[in-house]
Amino acid sequence: MDLFKARLSAAGIGEICRRLGLTPREMLRTRDPAYEAHGLGSGRHGDAEILALMAENPGLIQRPIVVKGKRAVVARPAEAAADLLE
Repeated sequence: MDLFKARLSAAGIGEICRRLGLTPREMLRTRDPAYEAHGLGSGRHGDAEILALMAENPGLIQRPIVVKGKRAVVARPAEAAADLLE
C-alpha cells in the first residue's frame, strides 16, 4: 500500500505500531521535513498527537512496513521481513 495515496487514519497507524511493538515516537522518520516543522524532536508531543501528525504527514512514518496477520515488521533492511513472510 502506498501511504501517500491510500492514507491511514491515526487509529490505523496506532494499530500498526502495536503490531510492531513500537511506540508512535519510535515510528517517526526524523529526516522528513514535517519532523522539524512540527518540533517533534522536542519530546513534548504525546502519542495521540504524533499519530494524528503521521496521518496528516505520511512521510513521518518509517517504511517500508510489511504486515501479515497480527504481525508487522519495518523491512529495513529488506531481509528483516524474511521471517514474517515465511
